[in-house]
Amino acid sequence: MYPEHPTHSHPATAVEVHHPTPMTPAVMTSAPLVPMQPGSVPPVASIVLPDGRVVTGYAINPVQPEPVAAKPAVSRTAVNIALGGVGFGAVCGGLLLLTTFIAALTALITQLITLAAVIFGGWIAVQIFSAGGSKSGTTVNIRKAVIKRNHFHS
Repeated sequence: MYPEHPTHSHPATAVEVHHPTPMTPAVMTSAPLVPMQPGSVPPVASIVLPDGRVVTGYAINPVQPEPVAAKPAVSRTAVNIALGGVGFGAVCGGLLLLTTFIAALTALITQLITLAAVIFGGWIAVQIFSAGGSKSGTTVNIRKAVIKRNHFHS
């Protein structure tokens, strides 16, 4: 686990190298091969390896995966949530305007009632304190009345 002291020398260890052995192809005896003419001859490619060997073979075109169905840039759920937020904001603004309208209408009605009370009260005061006009009924001046023995005489 831990490195040994550098003064000690290590004994040489033998290294074993394994080389792969080629496999012989299986012999097919059941059906003979029938040569077929290809529709088109694919191009032959040659590659030079770093050690100088040349490898020749047909180029294999990579299999292209099927294109995935295009997804929208933004999910439908996100769009619905955003539209719901916009609608909620519009409703809140409308409710704010509605409450403002109701408050203004209440103030107007209160002022009209106050104005009617002032006008009606003024009309009553004018009727009571007016000096002119015909008066019906009997007017008794209480200051000139004389009270004798619990009887009222005018």
